[in-house]
Amino acid sequence: MKLSFVSKLAAAVIAAGFLSGCFCAKTECQHKDSKTQFAAEAVKPYIESGELPGIISIFCKGNLQETVCAGWADVDQKRPITMDNLFMQCSQTKGFCGVTIAILVEEGKISLDDPVSKYLPEFKNLKVRAGKNKVVPAKNTLTIRMVMNHTGGFGFEIPTKSKKGWPGLSLRDTAKEAASIPLYFEPGTKARYSNTGIDIGAAVVEVVTGKPWEIFLKERVLDPLGMENSTFNPTDEQLKNSISMYMVKKGKKAEFLKFNSAMPLPHNGPNVHPSAGAGLWTTAADQLKFYKMLMNLGVGENGVRILKEETVKKYLADSTRPKNLGTYSLGLNVDLKNGIMGHGGAWGTSCSVNWKKKELRLKVVQLNGGPRPWDKKIGEAANKFFSMKVDDSATEAYTGRMK
Repeated sequence: MKLSFVSKLAAAVIAAGFLSGCFCAKTECQHKDSKTQFAAEAVKPYIESGELPGIISIFCKGNLQETVCAGWADVDQKRPITMDNLFMQCSQTKGFCGVTIAILVEEGKISLDDPVSKYLPEFKNLKVRAGKNKVVPAKNTLTIRMVMNHTGGFGFEIPTKSKKGWPGLSLRDTAKEAASIPLYFEPGTKARYSNTGIDIGAAVVEVVTGKPWEIFLKERVLDPLGMENSTFNPTDEQLKNSISMYMVKKGKKAEFLKFNSAMPLPHNGPNVHPSAGAGLWTTAADQLKFYKMLMNLGVGENGVRILKEETVKKYLADSTRPKNLGTYSLGLNVDLKNGIMGHGGAWGTSCSVNWKKKELRLKVVQLNGGPRPWDKKIGEAANKFFSMKVDDSATEAYTGRMK
């Protein structure tokens, strides 16, 4: 049987591992294909040289979307990278914890200015470092707001997790160990990026809800949005379909990495615990659903409302820090002036949304090392996409449906 020209072209493209897997069933697609390939053109030289094994790039403006899957999920196996490949999103997990906190605030079950000790008594008598080998009792009260916006005074990780990796300890045990370690500064007076603080926030969620945090997250966020492939404890089958990790070196082909010490093997099993600071495995298809919910101020692309519009604007799209300490909300970086919120992850993933313009930029890679010259090229591709003139009629109709 003779193949049509289109079939031959598609087969050749997939065989080359350049563009593949960026398609969805008609019933699942609620966006309009932009018919552009700005990102694909930008990364092509790096894919061909082997410096960049594979990348997923998505640009959205209203319901118009450019979706690019270029290269490989695994170079040696010649597995093309797709929207359904599992990957570790690392610190992007923080925004998911922020949403669970916002849900409880919206329901009146907690206040951001509640003392953490109200729910976790081990935080009643905190100590603060006051010079070499000296600690003093903390004067300020540690609040939920502070642990969620990195002004609590905690280090990046507790010692146990520094040794065992992010999934090495339960959230409640993480909180207990954190409470026993002197803070770097008085709560609320400085900013220091911390996985530990976010884990403490998730531990508060467990006390308030009476459920493991990952179960509450699944019931209230992941399942309603249809994020069926997001998990803290992936199956062997899911891991077989994951995006492999690579070490990037200047001007050389990327080298396969079996694992990073922050995520040691095995990646599943009874000794793997959820980390709210950095621990959620997901897919590009799933992650897109979460960030589109943020872009649309609390409503998923499937029409399910997770949070009220005013809740998203007040607690996720706005900074919860004191004015002199930079901008950060509940687990998300925010640009107040331009209406942007989002987060990146240690292996190079990132996503940001502009709720005012209804724009989204998502990037998925699994890389260590550098430099990464394709990031600049992806930025240039984004500028081309967002500078296009777009018919907003469909976007306005969709936005109106969400109110």
